[in-house]
Amino acid sequence: MYSDHELTSGPAAERGTGSGDPDTASPEQAAGDSLWSGDTGTLGEASRRALLDLLKGPYLSGRRRPQLWQALVADEGPIRSRLHDLFLELVIDHTEEFAFTRKVSTGELQVPAALRTEALTFLDTAMLLVLRQQLLMAAGEQRVIAGQTDVFGQLSVYSQGDESTWAKRLNSSWTKMHNKFNVLHKVEEGRAEISPVLKIMVDHEQARSFTELYRGLADSDARPDPEPEPESGHPDDTTTEGTP
Repeated sequence: MYSDHELTSGPAAERGTGSGDPDTASPEQAAGDSLWSGDTGTLGEASRRALLDLLKGPYLSGRRRPQLWQALVADEGPIRSRLHDLFLELVIDHTEEFAFTRKVSTGELQVPAALRTEALTFLDTAMLLVLRQQLLMAAGEQRVIAGQTDVFGQLSVYSQGDESTWAKRLNSSWTKMHNKFNVLHKVEEGRAEISPVLKIMVDHEQARSFTELYRGLADSDARPDPEPEPESGHPDDTTTEGTP
């Protein structure tokens, strides 16, 4: 849903930084030796791990992966170049310390998709919009906490079907916000911190167009077509980009 109704995640030429475990590799470590026999790569181990983390998606957080973030910042130019080789661009926010990748905008040039896409349901998209709005309304706050009950209440205007099925769909989308999209991080039962990455993963124009559409549905008798059970994986008109 980040671009063209997509939530992106996901790829990055001089020798880069550090090596070691993904969260202990030191960006200060001198790089220049191959990592294995026959290695022709030009990035250091930590930078390669940062690149891989970006490709795995949905994003790299400096707060949660500080060593990989340091490697990314140190080798931002080479990593960005590697991404361009794969028709991907790096989106990075140095203030909030997060980065993700998405398909490049090339105008008329047709390029292949480097990232796998996953479907977002109508309810997934609506929940993302609610969370993004809460994030923007709390501008300046160090942390923004979302309450599950409050979010579910705001989505009740789209309720359809029996109460049990509706609750199941709400819970499924809430779980995806944590486990698949990583835009929520649990604080305690029923409360979670909203990741600031959501502000740019869903840009202003996308949010505006979806909000207008959904508001129209809420104000009329119309409702989106009934969704399948969460485990069916039925695609909607909104997708997320995942791993290559």
